[in-house]
Amino acid sequence: MGQLTVSGRDTVYVWVGRDTGGQPDPAAVLVRRAGALLLGRAETAVVLTHDREGRPVVRVDEVEVAVSVSRTAGLVVVAARRTGAVGVDVERIRPLPALALARRWFPSTELAWLGDRPEAGRTVDFLRLWTAKEAVGKALGQGLRDGGLRRLMPPPGLPLRPAPGAKHLRVGHPHLGGGLVLAVATHAGAPVDVEVVQRPGHGVTAERSASVERTSLPVVVRGN
Repeated sequence: MGQLTVSGRDTVYVWVGRDTGGQPDPAAVLVRRAGALLLGRAETAVVLTHDREGRPVVRVDEVEVAVSVSRTAGLVVVAARRTGAVGVDVERIRPLPALALARRWFPSTELAWLGDRPEAGRTVDFLRLWTAKEAVGKALGQGLRDGGLRRLMPPPGLPLRPAPGAKHLRVGHPHLGGGLVLAVATHAGAPVDVEVVQRPGHGVTAERSASVERTSLPVVVRGN
């Protein structure tokens, strides 16, 4: 597993592994390894649990680290941060009816923005908005409930940018490559670094944990 770069700055760390399914669960081992690295303890000492909002955390004794998990076909991604809540979401780039989906799920301002984007990159732009909404919902501890898909996002990109209407919440899109779109959200009043410690292609095995978050992107649009 990749080693952390210690810069002294507030940093969200991201790990990517193959999701082989079955037992043991690849997400849980990435969560446990992330906690061990950030807390400086053995993996066997790390406990997987949840905070009061239901967000997954890893704990050693009384010290906790916020984590978030996302899956897409064949991959699992874990984000972790030493201080403050974090959310992560990942999607594979594939053909989608981007405008039709946006018309159904997104607010009018985002639909207009998407419609003005170059057609060749519109699917990626749609996925950037979608993953940002998912990541923000996870960081808030409420997922996409209560109109999460209608929540406005800042223009996609880096660095992590303030999310409209969400105090001290920042969201952005670190480059991951491999035909993937990655979004990270975190509570922070000041800029936060993002470091991808482990990239696609690294194998991983682990045990199943109730802390794994699952997301799904609707691709069937009914009506206009």
